[in-house]
Amino acid sequence: MPLSINEEVDRLLGVAAISTEPSPPSRPADNVPLRLNCPTCGSSHVAQMLGDNGGVSYVCTACGHSWS
Repeated sequence: MPLSINEEVDRLLGVAAISTEPSPPSRPADNVPLRLNCPTCGSSHVAQMLGDNGGVSYVCTACGHSWS
């Protein structure tokens, strides 16, 4: 166990400085929602709507275009 927090920080920074291997590419987490862009205007101001039959559709709050 390190004698002080400063020694532990120095040790961790030293390990980080030595490691030059690139990290593997990350993929989005399963619980992170994807960002959608409106196919008409390209805006990212998109809201998800639930339909009467349980389906999911989207509406752009910038231009009003809706799609599913």
